[in-house]
Amino acid sequence: MENVSNLSSEDAAGGMVISQAFGAEVLTNPFHETYLLGIIISICGNVLISISLNIQKYAHVRQAQRRSKPYYTSVLWWCGVVLMGVGELGNFAAYGFAPASLIAPLGCVSVIASAIISVVFLKETVRASDIVGGTLAITGTYLLVTFAPHTSTHITAHLIQYYYVSWYFLLYLLIEIILFCILLYLYKRRNVKHIVIVMLLVALLASLTVISVKAVSGMITETIKGQLQFIYPIFYVMLVVMIVSCAFQIKFLNEAMKMFDATEVVPINFVFFTASAIIAGIIFYQEFEDLALLNIFMFLFGCLLSFLGVFLIARNRPKIKQQDRNFIPMDKIPGRRHTDKVQPEATTMTYGSLAAKLMCNRAGQADDS
Repeated sequence: MENVSNLSSEDAAGGMVISQAFGAEVLTNPFHETYLLGIIISICGNVLISISLNIQKYAHVRQAQRRSKPYYTSVLWWCGVVLMGVGELGNFAAYGFAPASLIAPLGCVSVIASAIISVVFLKETVRASDIVGGTLAITGTYLLVTFAPHTSTHITAHLIQYYYVSWYFLLYLLIEIILFCILLYLYKRRNVKHIVIVMLLVALLASLTVISVKAVSGMITETIKGQLQFIYPIFYVMLVVMIVSCAFQIKFLNEAMKMFDATEVVPINFVFFTASAIIAGIIFYQEFEDLALLNIFMFLFGCLLSFLGVFLIARNRPKIKQQDRNFIPMDKIPGRRHTDKVQPEATTMTYGSLAAKLMCNRAGQADDS
């Protein structure tokens, strides 16, 4: 604890930089260029993500209308994928410059931009709920940026190790592991396929993702500035946690997209992810320490407005999972029982042949008997 006792503080007028334990620096100027840079990078990254999603959607629609090659052969679709990668990279970098409790709620910018782009370029109908939701989300974003913790911590390996062994984080981690095991038991063993169960699994993993992403991004940023962090094992521990938590988060999110419509998954995922990121930032990085009560209240109020705005924008959107209207379920044909067992596949060699007809007749006689 010699480093803690040897803390030295610089003059507040000379940049308001205070040296903390283990060489960490906290920048308390709300208009510091590092803080603003993180906000700008996050907003630009979310706008790029929304543009990429709409480009991919347009590529899917165009390929379906032309009934031509698969979507992954489209240059336009790959442009959307590249843009999404750049946007996610921007979000990753933003965690190294600004608090995690601010970067995560700024994800609502992607929803707002996507709604505007879909109306302007994809010619979707403007609804009253879109206007009200967009207004609420923009107002909430302004409150988030204004009243969020205006501190930007220089993340170092020693600081991460110090936070990692703190009793409140260990208690939080234990509670999260217990909750995750209970939810996983309900989901896998008890077969409770409720959207809240699945999205809570994603949110619990997301909290670890946010912690590890900010740690890795911050240590990379410090390395670029000249303080090498790659020599410490904690960097690689956080890198592994980031990769594993991201992989399982994507796994459960894809399962949710298969079982439920995207208009349900997107807003619930945004709310749960944002809440888990804020809690992770408060507990692990102590981002709300010494924050005024009014700032905390207005920050949470801004989050609430953003949540309501996202729900209004996503509400009553056209369902993405739509069944082909030319397809008639075989079990709905009147006067025929268990016809799903006798319908031959269109891709088989016997489709439409005498062998297929004989197979159907034999199955029908078996059913009648």
